[in-house]
Amino acid sequence: MNLATPEAWSAVQFEAQLRAQGAGYHIHHPFNVRLNAGHCRPEEIRCWVANRFYYQLCIPRKDAAIMANMPDREDRRLWVQRILDHDGSGDYSGSEAGGIEAWTRLAEAVGLSRQELQSLRHVVPGVRFACDAYLNFARQAPWQEAVCSSLTEMFAPQIHKDRLASWPLHYPWIEAEGLQYFRSRIPLASRDVEHGLRVTLTHFTTAAQQQRALEILRFKLDILWSMLDAIEKACRP
Repeated sequence: MNLATPEAWSAVQFEAQLRAQGAGYHIHHPFNVRLNAGHCRPEEIRCWVANRFYYQLCIPRKDAAIMANMPDREDRRLWVQRILDHDGSGDYSGSEAGGIEAWTRLAEAVGLSRQELQSLRHVVPGVRFACDAYLNFARQAPWQEAVCSSLTEMFAPQIHKDRLASWPLHYPWIEAEGLQYFRSRIPLASRDVEHGLRVTLTHFTTAAQQQRALEILRFKLDILWSMLDAIEKACRP
């Protein structure tokens, strides 16, 4: 008995399926909900910032690994900007500061010294494991699959907007300049999603490939969720 081959979704349907995975984004994690509701103590916020810094360090390394697997220079020319977005350029001031420097200034705003943050001594094993797993995936997977994993950026603008709206109310002791990372990522995430979606919708065209894309996106969502699981346990009062 022959089974009918499943039909692939149209590009519109496929994008809708990708976006529906946002239900598993860590914006819904209990720790993030508590953080944005103003229920975290200063030491918990410092713990979160210190652990998330390890993820920030992995982002440009992940993007460099993806770019190294891209055979077409036009794709590389677009992707290289992501590395500069996080590593920064010039004298690391203003718009050239980069995400890692902006996160470092967030750390200083919540009471962590630059030296303490960069020592990574507060990073717990669960966070290291999750971030390293993501970095290894980006190195070894076909570049189109690694690009697909970056589509969690579709859900990022809202989490940054929530922090910008709630943190000044609940945590007025955090200097406003320290929140620049969240401000800067909103337009950059939207730009990155446009490119990532174009690659994903073009490459994953059969039903089997589209299911694979959903699996990859869920894998990345699990990475982010697992990080918060580890952070919540480490930062628990």
